[in-house]
Amino acid sequence: MIRLENISKQNGHQILFIEASAVLLKGEKIGLVGPNGAGKTTLFRMITGEEAPDEGNVSVDRGLTIGYFNQDVGEMAGHSAVAEVMNGAGPVSEVAAELKELEHAMADPDQADDMDDIIARYGEVQHRFEELDGYALEGRAREVLSGLGFSDEMMDGDVGKLSGGWKMRVALGRILLMRPDVMLLDEPSNHLDIESLIWLEEFLGGFEGALMMTSHDRAFMNRIVSKIVEIDGGSLTTYSGNYEFYEEQRALAEKQQQAQFERQQAMLAKEIKFIERFKARASHAAQVQSRVKKLEKIERVEPPRRRQSVMFDFPPAPRSGEDVVALKGVHKGYGNKRIYDGLDFMVRRRERWCVMGVNGAGKSTLLKLVAGTTEPDEGTVTLGGSVKMGYFAQHAMDLLSGERTVFETLEDTFPHAGQGSLRTLAGCFGFSGDDVEKRCRVLSGGEKARLVMALMLYDPPNFLVLDEPTNHLDMATKQMLISALADYEGTMLFVSHDRHFLAALSNRVLELTPDGVHQYGGGYTEYVARTGQEAPGLRH
Repeated sequence: MIRLENISKQNGHQILFIEASAVLLKGEKIGLVGPNGAGKTTLFRMITGEEAPDEGNVSVDRGLTIGYFNQDVGEMAGHSAVAEVMNGAGPVSEVAAELKELEHAMADPDQADDMDDIIARYGEVQHRFEELDGYALEGRAREVLSGLGFSDEMMDGDVGKLSGGWKMRVALGRILLMRPDVMLLDEPSNHLDIESLIWLEEFLGGFEGALMMTSHDRAFMNRIVSKIVEIDGGSLTTYSGNYEFYEEQRALAEKQQQAQFERQQAMLAKEIKFIERFKARASHAAQVQSRVKKLEKIERVEPPRRRQSVMFDFPPAPRSGEDVVALKGVHKGYGNKRIYDGLDFMVRRRERWCVMGVNGAGKSTLLKLVAGTTEPDEGTVTLGGSVKMGYFAQHAMDLLSGERTVFETLEDTFPHAGQGSLRTLAGCFGFSGDDVEKRCRVLSGGEKARLVMALMLYDPPNFLVLDEPTNHLDMATKQMLISALADYEGTMLFVSHDRHFLAALSNRVLELTPDGVHQYGGGYTEYVARTGQEAPGLRH
């Protein structure tokens, strides 16, 4: 279906691909992986024809329909979400538009002379519309939007009034409704809550076309793809199996390559020693010459390329009292919407609560109440003795000073820290080399999140309140964060839609549902086993 043959591509001074090859066959579901900046988006753009390789060929079978979802959704306004999704549904939306024009023409007295032709054309177009299942289109569009978390009110409202995250969902819905032969999805799991993620997993699992996607969500990737294409050092390497299998295979291949490299190095050292020892002796001239020629012909084994993953070790946090925070009789609402009516909730030292609930259930509100950024209408929120809190919220990224560099921001916050330790901190959170000189205003969402996280964790609090800490983070940074937080001795209260993060770090679950608030001992894995569902919104 789609073949990339010996492609080479350079962006400015950066070489992305060197004679790289890969193939996407009918019905295959491929995960595209590689470090940030490796060229994943460029690869998608070459397949869609938006960019061309410098050398090599990208061949796409004739007549193939490709749906490409990326993070740049463009301007949307003036239509409802349903109309916007239907407009992108490929041929059927064009046929629907012509049908509408013909209906207007039939009602236009000025076109009475052409009525026979208009009616004949209308019959043809209507037949084509039926063939394409056009009359079911709106129902399917609503089904897709509902799966992506839209209420009826949001579906029919002006898409221009939605936030960036919801516009992303509309753009994604457009591709899903289109049902092309090939879907190229660049980070479709961003901005989705667990319920929408699981719905999308099922949708893509049942999709009969071919799929190539990137995602920073490990569980999502594992359940959908059966093949991985890795971009590394300019080449494309294909692995059969899901993401977990790829990780195992990659580690095994690295281990084998390292062993091969070491064996060859030992053999070379032995040969060179022999040559050095006997090169001055005439009696050994033939042997020396033969070994020199042998060495010249040997194909050298390269050592495996080491992925730069820096681990972050928490300095120990000061110990807090046993009772970390207590909410008693808390009432909270916004306008007519009641969020909490008499909530009682206690967090004790070393507990790690993950808060679960559908959109609008009050997850972020609970964290704001605990962090003191919003007040209860009634009731009390009391922090315990010796509690030092660190609060991570999405809006914290907007508070960074745009003109300061990454390193200056770290220095401003920790004026007494040594340059070396701040550079190590920056490296742990993905800012190596010249990256520390970037001004905050040019940072991506992921880079801002990493910087805010670094500021919060360097001088660690003993109570972490985290609202979607893994949004925008790539898999390597996410894994580093999980490893660091696994060894963290303090208390945690957090919201996340990343199931790997939830399972690795929680030991308590607070579930917010329309029937009330439920508390579960044991972490997310036990919660799933007990309820039979991965999220509260999936329970019927």
